Amino acid sequence: MDDPQSLDALVIAPHPDDAELGMGGTILRLIRQGWSVGILDLTSGEPTPLGSVETRLAETAEANRHLGDPWRSNLGLPNRNLEPTLEHRRALAAVFRRVRPRLLFAPFWEDAHPDHLAATRLIEDARFWSKLSKSDIPGTPFHPARILYYFSVHLKIVERPSFVLDISDQHEEKLAALRCYRSQLVDNQPEGRPGVIDSVADRTRFWGHVVGVSHAEPFASREPIGLSGLGGFML
Repeated sequence: MDDPQSLDALVIAPHPDDAELGMGGTILRLIRQGWSVGILDLTSGEPTPLGSVETRLAETAEANRHLGDPWRSNLGLPNRNLEPTLEHRRALAAVFRRVRPRLLFAPFWEDAHPDHLAATRLIEDARFWSKLSKSDIPGTPFHPARILYYFSVHLKIVERPSFVLDISDQHEEKLAALRCYRSQLVDNQPEGRPGVIDSVADRTRFWGHVVGVSHAEPFASREPIGLSGLGGFML
């Protein structure tokens, strides 16, 4: 897929399926509102018990169609060995310079999965490096304006978001995208107990209930969020 000249938002995921799990509905909603959205998977996500690199590529392509076919790429960093090294930071900063996203979405900064923690640190560091002049990073210096954090965590916690976004109209398509990852989210789920997709649906239903809609996705921010008005509040 050709690189866009600039993106309104870039979702960075440690593994294929994390973007869909954490904010698949929001990706759909933003695209339908006219935003240019991209997804960058940092690793192949393999090896896994039922998966393969080829399987995950096919699953990702199918899931991406359910998300509205945003620009998507894979940085090819090592799964299970993802680290915020200088080499990886440079590679990610170069992507930021190529696709010039105004807004970044990163995994929440607390997690039990080492790859997720490393991804968050890597994204924050690469965002800073992307703006540096007099460096050997390819491309023109560029600084994404803000990072927001989505929840695709391996901790049994109740999220404490800065805001939640209504995805009631996008909920079913988000679930359809998740079902595309059969090797990860369908065929390997325990019998007689709720699986990952069930859990995701319950969480979006909970946050929807909190704000008075059917389904919503939570997001966090390390920094205050500026508003131009209160018209978007669901009171």
